[in-house]
Amino acid sequence: MPKVRKEKSRGLRQAGGPGIVFNTGIGQHILKNPLIVNSVIEKAAIRPTDVVLEVGPGTGNMTVKILEKAKKVIACELDSRLVAELQKRVQGTPAANKLQIMVGDVLKTDLPFFDACVANLPYQISSPFVFKLLLHRPFFRCAVLMFQREFALRLVATPGDKLYCRLSINTQLLARVDHLMKVGKNNFRPPPKVESSVVRIEPKNPPPPVNFQEWDGLVRIAFVRKNKTLTAAFKSNAVQQLLEKNYRIHCSLRNIEIPENFSISEKIQKILEDSGCSGKRARTMDIDDFMRLLHGFNSQGIHFS
Repeated sequence: MPKVRKEKSRGLRQAGGPGIVFNTGIGQHILKNPLIVNSVIEKAAIRPTDVVLEVGPGTGNMTVKILEKAKKVIACELDSRLVAELQKRVQGTPAANKLQIMVGDVLKTDLPFFDACVANLPYQISSPFVFKLLLHRPFFRCAVLMFQREFALRLVATPGDKLYCRLSINTQLLARVDHLMKVGKNNFRPPPKVESSVVRIEPKNPPPPVNFQEWDGLVRIAFVRKNKTLTAAFKSNAVQQLLEKNYRIHCSLRNIEIPENFSISEKIQKILEDSGCSGKRARTMDIDDFMRLLHGFNSQGIHFS
């Protein structure tokens, strides 16, 4: 009888361990190097009283080490097969009572209270997860997270850097961000196609006195073409229509009469000039520049959300 050739599902990789097939399509790359695991945990400076949130615990290489240091670990895992592996790993040990597992998509889950977050994240959820973390209340102390190298470098990029972007300035508005170390692809099983980096994020507490939706609305417009001047960026018809609509709502709510010859384009240009930003480009502007510009727009009744 001819042998039937078995084909592996696309995105699935067999990787050592009893029958575990990792799904690289959803970012399953298990951190296997114990030295890197220990180093990541050390950078989080976990205290014996800490509740630690771990996202993507996989087979538990990092989880069991965190359990040795923390009061409690809340592990959020999407894959029920890996949940079973993790439960087996701690079963019958004192650590089992300190582990709580949340099964599901972390982006769709209400995060519990935690003091620190440690995660080897699926890279495709990096950006939404960072902002979910930074807008989470009550504040946590710090997060030590594994990212794709380029994403990590975007987080820490400064004005003028090639990688400086909306992600950089938004993250740095809300937190202090530090690049801790590079991690080669061979430290994972199966190895990803890209190099990785570990980043430490500490939220600013108290947060900056700014409406984040307003702020992000302005930054989004400025960074659509980050090498253009702001005058050019704000000449877009779609941008001007949005801002004029918001301005008319603002005036209507406050019974402010709008002159018949009103021009949103002229109003925007005057605000840009008065704030000293008309000739500036987003790629060279820092947080203070955008704060000043946002205040200039808001004080004239123009809003971005």
